[in-house]
Amino acid sequence: MRLVLCTAPVTAAEAIARALVEERVAACVNLVPGVVSIYRWKGEICRDDELLLVIKTRDDKLPALREAIRRVHPYEVPEIVALAPQAGEVNEEYARWVDEETA
Repeated sequence: MRLVLCTAPVTAAEAIARALVEERVAACVNLVPGVVSIYRWKGEICRDDELLLVIKTRDDKLPALREAIRRVHPYEVPEIVALAPQAGEVNEEYARWVDEETA
């Protein structure tokens, strides 16, 4: 199982999450409000209100998930950070559910 972190504008986050679940590249996407991102982009310091997307998927769905995010995300370079929990760190029943929902 993989956890993938992605930030998105408040106005686009829910549509991104829904598309990922509908395409079955994600079993679940949590939308976490209150993220303020400050970053440098093309030589300028920027500040954006965003939502954090916590995406649950299978290892083998990661390439398709990345591609789906790039296709539906409004950013030129969306944040896509995949984390791999160690064996035994994920509830086995939950991991099975993720597998079933992304099959």
